[in-house]
Amino acid sequence: MTWLLLAEAGVPEGGLFDLDATLPLMAVQVVLLTFLLNVLFFRPVGKVVEDREGYISTSRADAKQKLAQVEQLEADLAEQLKGARQAAQAVISEAEQEDDRLYREALAAAEAEANRSKDESRRAIEAERESARTQLQGQVDQLSTTIINRLLAA
Repeated sequence: MTWLLLAEAGVPEGGLFDLDATLPLMAVQVVLLTFLLNVLFFRPVGKVVEDREGYISTSRADAKQKLAQVEQLEADLAEQLKGARQAAQAVISEAEQEDDRLYREALAAAEAEANRSKDESRRAIEAERESARTQLQGQVDQLSTTIINRLLAA
């Protein structure tokens, strides 16, 4: 209250700096305004900024962690793909070997069948040759007997 009385008192004029009650009153107003601004605006804005920074840092940390997980999964999948390719190559190689084995077996069976058929044909030809030889020998003997009989009769 005394400050208010001092503020209302007459002000002598003429000095470079007038030191009266307005200076402390202005200082109190600045402190009060600073306190009100701090309570009403700066703290809530500061809290929002801090929350946002916390959210950003948390999001960044989560993103880094997820990126590390993705890189690990990518490495695991690359390893699995490499294993699958090797397994597929082994299966293909096995199939080629099996195909080659079956081809050789079929070729050997065909050769054996051809040889057997050739031997049977050779035996049949030999048998027919012997049969024809025997038959011709009989006909030759008969014809020579007929020729001899005719020559002796003439």
